[in-house]
Amino acid sequence: MSWALWPTTEAFLSTDMTVTAWETNLTTTNGSDQAIYQHYTEFIILQLLTAIMALVGLAGNAVVLWLLGFRMRRNAFSVYILNLAGADFLFLCYRFMHSLVLLFDFKIFFRVTHRFLLPVLTFAYISGLSFLSAISTERCLSVLWPIWYRCRRPRHMSAVMRALLWVLSLLLSILEGNCGFLSRNMHYFWCPVLDFITVAWLILLFVLLSGSSLALMTRLLCGSYRLLPTRLYMTIGITVLVFLLCCLPFGIHWFLIVWFPNKSSTFFHLSMMVVLLSCVNSCANPIIYFFVGSFRQRWWKRRHTLRLVLQRALQDTPEVDEPGESLPGETLDMSGSNLGQG
Repeated sequence: MSWALWPTTEAFLSTDMTVTAWETNLTTTNGSDQAIYQHYTEFIILQLLTAIMALVGLAGNAVVLWLLGFRMRRNAFSVYILNLAGADFLFLCYRFMHSLVLLFDFKIFFRVTHRFLLPVLTFAYISGLSFLSAISTERCLSVLWPIWYRCRRPRHMSAVMRALLWVLSLLLSILEGNCGFLSRNMHYFWCPVLDFITVAWLILLFVLLSGSSLALMTRLLCGSYRLLPTRLYMTIGITVLVFLLCCLPFGIHWFLIVWFPNKSSTFFHLSMMVVLLSCVNSCANPIIYFFVGSFRQRWWKRRHTLRLVLQRALQDTPEVDEPGESLPGETLDMSGSNLGQG
């Protein structure tokens, strides 16, 4: 990132373009008050949608954090889901606060969110992708090499991986966030290096996520020893699909703007749509868990708590006989229960 490109990158990451500056640009380009009013209205609508979506997602992820953190027995996969919910919660916190700052034009807090909270956004995105890739990769290992996974797998491998992913995500976000405060000579050298390292890490995570998901789908659908689908497969598969559709464009657009800066109104609209889609992804994850957990259940015959529904979403045993009756109510066996939290 050069000094000329750094403000553009920040403008995308936090949508840090004030309405006044944007209207000035539109006036110069279009010379039409009607066009300015139309674009301003679209800006307000998109920010309102982002704020509402972030608020709904915060509530959903808070429920997941409460249930997995304090109300359920955790295992290797449920702890990954817990960490993913934490990353989504941080991401949505920033998006909600920043949308409020833009909607109500809080200039006092503008630079605070712009300068000090921007690393939170980077940290949440990188850690979210890291945990999703770890979930898919570990699930792939447990399916392709089940004997090794159950008998030879290091007991604390998951705990070590989670700690490393948090630390690495935090380190990258801090370095990226403080790149603009370096001296001019250091800036020209270190910022492109940090950008390259971050991009390389995200590409590696995407390759792991795509490769492990493809291997799981191939193992499920092809071959003579096809596996019976479980709710855990559905949970991971749908979560990965929603990420690829909604949140991956955020990362791609994030780094494309570094090399191809563009300040047109069309590009600005695209940036806001990408931000909205990223909020949809973080908001959709809790909905996916509870949808998979309640799918084909007889709600009219038995009362289902949110804890039981979330347990069913992480169930790794094929359902037999009638759906929902294969396992006793509050004693569902989730994947990896014999592994503990390791």
